Formats: sequence, C-alpha cells, structure tokens
Amino acid sequence: MQANPVLAEFVRGNWVENRHRGAFCVADGQGRVLAAAGDVERPIFPRSAVKSLQALAMFRSGAVEKFDLDSEMIALACASHNGEPRHVAGVQRFLDRIGLSVDDLECGAHPPTDPAARKALRTAGIQPTALYNNCSGKHSGMLAVALALGAPPQGYTRRDHPVQQLVREMMQQVVGEPLSTDRCGTDGCSIPTWAIPIKRLAGGFARMATGASLSDDIAGASATIFDAVTAHPFLIAGTGAFDSEVMQAFSGRLVTKLGADGVWCGAVRDLGLGFALKCDDGSLAAAEVMISGLLASIARADEAQQAVLDARAIRTTHNWRKLAVGHLMATDAVRMTI
Repeated sequence: MQANPVLAEFVRGNWVENRHRGAFCVADGQGRVLAAAGDVERPIFPRSAVKSLQALAMFRSGAVEKFDLDSEMIALACASHNGEPRHVAGVQRFLDRIGLSVDDLECGAHPPTDPAARKALRTAGIQPTALYNNCSGKHSGMLAVALALGAPPQGYTRRDHPVQQLVREMMQQVVGEPLSTDRCGTDGCSIPTWAIPIKRLAGGFARMATGASLSDDIAGASATIFDAVTAHPFLIAGTGAFDSEVMQAFSGRLVTKLGADGVWCGAVRDLGLGFALKCDDGSLAAAEVMISGLLASIARADEAQQAVLDARAIRTTHNWRKLAVGHLMATDAVRMTI
C-alpha cells in the first residue's frame, strides 16, 4: 500500500525535521470527488468532527420540538467547547430545559481546555464536573433524545441504547454507507465512534450543506444545525480556537469542526462543498496547518478571511529564550484549485 503524501512539514533552521502525512477529500453533494490526496477510501475514526451529523438525532426524535431547543443549545450539541463560563452556563441551561442534571451526563469530568478558565477554577478551589467536559453539550443533546424517545436516560452512551441506534441511523443516511460493527470503537467521551472513509465524510458534509439526496426533514434539520453552528461560533470551541475564529471570519459561509487525533471536517456552504482531512500521526497542530492550507485553496476567501487562514497556516516554535527556532507549515500538496 502506497504511503499517504506529506501534507505538512516542521522545518528547524534550514532542514526539515518532521514530516506529517495525511489524506483529504473535497466532494460535492452528489458525492463526486473534486479534489483529493492520499487514500480517501480508508475508513478513519472522525471522532468529534461529526457532532453535527450526530445532532440530527435531536430532530428525528422530536427532542428539538419537545423541549423547544434554541439555536445556542443546538450549537452546543455540536461543540467541543473549552469549558469557559459561557459554555458551562449554556450546558447547564440545556440540562435545566430538559429537566436533568449534571449527574445524568456520562461523558466524565476534566478541567477546562481554556487555560484562563482552568486557572480560575483551580484558584477558586472548585473541582471540575462533567459540565466542563468539552463534549457536555453533545451529551445533553443525547439525553434530550433519550427522553423524546421515551427511553431511559441511563446508559445512553451504550452502542445498543436507542439513542446510539438512532445516531448511527442518522449518520448512515448522511454519509451513504453502513456503519459496520467491524470498525467501531469508543470515543474519549464514552460514546461509540464509527470508522468512515474520508471520501464518504466529505460527501456527507456536502449533502448537509446542500440537502442533496437527503429527505426533506433531514435536509431541513441539516440547514438548521449549520445555521446554529455558524451563528454561535464561540460556543463551538472558544477563545483562540481555530473553529471559532475561522467560522466567525467567514460569517456563515463555512462550517469547520476538528476531531481528536488529527481530523477536520466541514463544508463551504455557499459553494456546496464538503471536506474531510486526516493527519496520519494524529497531530492536531499539523492537521490545523493542513486544513488552513486546504481552505485557502477551496473556500474563495476574501482578504480578511484569507488573513485569518494565513495566520493559522504557519505555527512558529520558540525556545525558552523566546527565539524562533522552527515552523510548521502545510506543503503544496494541500493547495488544490477547484
């Protein structure tokens, strides 16, 4: 099997120190590949990059209507948030709306991802709860699905629970491929994660952006989800985060979402394009410069949007004396013209 191409390099001084291989695909709503590099047929675990697909279960189950879930709650269901005060308050409001508590969350607890929020919590002597988990919004949405289905909320993270069965069904409809138990794992927040070919992920995000080949209800729900995500970019990640800053700059045109271990997925909405990218070695830093270079090529950015992407396309490393000693940047292999 041929190795995937080098999509990012770290250069120290005048010499390449590290090379990061990967694959990506750009597709339209009919699933046609418009640009690609590497093995796009190989299934990967998209991890948190597919939260918007998983959120479709809130619509199909009737949870959105039953609990009158607003756009901020829908956005939080798609978020990998930093655990900042606004995120935590939003998730608490979500749980209050559905009549459950933090004790019902099965995602586990960890400190806020945001350094300032983490320091504030530590200074106050407060132990983080599951509210601070970056997947707490998604889990609140899944609890809402359980209640709407009339299923017990306990154990909603299990693969055989009605919630996860519906999430799986929604994802299969969007990506157009069965999600096989032969390539299924457990994500960091304890829900099932399904390995999906990069090509199918790109096509799925294009379908959500365009409604192509989707039933009317799922196409409508997809548009509502993408509207919520782009209307509240801060809720999706937070201060200084790629997804929040880039979506803010693109003013509704672009949906972008990272997944653990070097994955990025999303859609350029007005162009009807979906994209998916995976850095083979799982480096999120390398994946970020890769996706910055790819978006610079396909998103038809204006000057201000291009400046945001350019700022993310090169990551400079400084030593303990604050001297710039190297930089990580995308290679020409990600710069595709469509």
